Amino acid sequence: MLQACLSLLALLTVYAGVSWDFEQSTPGRAAYIAGGFCLALAFALLVIERRFASSNLEELPEAGSLMLLTRLPIVTLVASAFCLLMVGAGQEWLTRLMVLSGCFAALVALELLIRALLAMFSPQNSDIEPQLIADSFVAGTLRWPPRPFSVLRNEIKARYGIDLRQIWAISFIRRAAPAVICLILFIGWLLSGVSEVPMTGRGIYERFGKPESVVHSGLHAGLPWPFGRVVPVENGVVHELATSLSDKKDGEPLADAEGPAPEITNRLWDGSHISEKSQIIASRTDGKQSFQIVNMDIRFVYRIGLSDQAALNAAYQTSDPAALIESTASRVLVHDFAARTLDDVLGETRAQLAVDISSAIRKDLDRLNSGVEILAVVVEAIHPPAGAANAYHAVQASQITAEALVARERGHAAERANDAQLNASIERDKAVASARESIAASEVAKLRFAAEQTAYDKAGQVFLTETYFARLTAGLAHSKALILDHRIGGNLAPTFDLRTTMPPIDPDAAGETSAPAPSEEVNP
Repeated sequence: MLQACLSLLALLTVYAGVSWDFEQSTPGRAAYIAGGFCLALAFALLVIERRFASSNLEELPEAGSLMLLTRLPIVTLVASAFCLLMVGAGQEWLTRLMVLSGCFAALVALELLIRALLAMFSPQNSDIEPQLIADSFVAGTLRWPPRPFSVLRNEIKARYGIDLRQIWAISFIRRAAPAVICLILFIGWLLSGVSEVPMTGRGIYERFGKPESVVHSGLHAGLPWPFGRVVPVENGVVHELATSLSDKKDGEPLADAEGPAPEITNRLWDGSHISEKSQIIASRTDGKQSFQIVNMDIRFVYRIGLSDQAALNAAYQTSDPAALIESTASRVLVHDFAARTLDDVLGETRAQLAVDISSAIRKDLDRLNSGVEILAVVVEAIHPPAGAANAYHAVQASQITAEALVARERGHAAERANDAQLNASIERDKAVASARESIAASEVAKLRFAAEQTAYDKAGQVFLTETYFARLTAGLAHSKALILDHRIGGNLAPTFDLRTTMPPIDPDAAGETSAPAPSEEVNP
């Protein structure tokens, strides 16, 4: 039970401390102290291991197993001390070696845990002395010369009577294995000189630590490690840097897509923003020169230059491009804002501010041969001092209201001008149409007069008579007429008795006029 508990504790300890994510850092005094402590503890365990190695197996049969188990923490402590002392050399495999040593210890602890659990269910025999169950096959590999398959070979010989040492093929493999392994390792070491650069990347080939050339995407052959290597360099990767150091990986977590907006999106002047930086700016108070503090959020978009010389400069003359841009930008901002006033910054010169800052930073970076290229400077926000925020709110609100009123009046004026222009156009069109009608009527009359003149010249009185009857027909077409003809009554001339008629005479009033009888004679 004790062995199972200790093994489980070792597994949990390794599981809680193992991590493959490392941050490159310079070891401090604590790392050297921890490395020295590991070496001292490993020396103490080495004394115990030598004590087990020199013990008589007849007096202490478990000495061989305990010796192997003691070698396990010695190897782990020595590897950890070496990694702690050499981690500042820039080799990532050193820290991974320390993790692998912990995983090896976890594997031994897992084997001991399984052995302890199986021992709980094995039958007990009081006549036989109990054997040590803390015997590890994994820890048995810590021998010199290494004999990882000796236990398996002995087990096969004891159970099946097969001696693997008498088989020629296995003996040949055992004798040829060192040479083959060395040859494979040598070929692998030679292949370490072949490096691959991705399609979107580039690198700098170093020979004996001296940069030779800039290599682009593809396979490249050179001297094997450590005589030659390819240092990767970014190729066109665009970065964004804020003026404040607070905008880092340990910033605020990502907000929920369906939740409320995060505080970082608040752009009001009376709120504090995590990515803003305070800056002193010139001002004037009561006619005297003074200064004020403004909060700004200016972001820089940059990348490593695309030329080969820019890649060399970025790799060997710039250790941290972000820190270089930040320090340069801080100096440029202080110098630039010293010559500006608050009204200029918050007014119409804000667009020109980004152009001036970008130009100044580019000049400084080019002078330093940093290999960093500034693509754009984005002025996200510039806030006035906290005490004057409300006043600036009122000023901007008044300005917005005035601009809205001006725009509205301009709209009314444009509407009225358009209406007047429309009415004038309509009247002009009507006048033009009326004039055209009058001209057309006069031209028709002229043509008619010319035609009648020509007809009269040719026909004379006949044309006049025809015209008279035509006009008479047109005039009497819709009128009521009374036709008198002296030939209607035969030999008697028609006679009207005007004595009985009263003016006006209505020809439709039938029966009201008395016509003379046919037999009456009337003198003319």
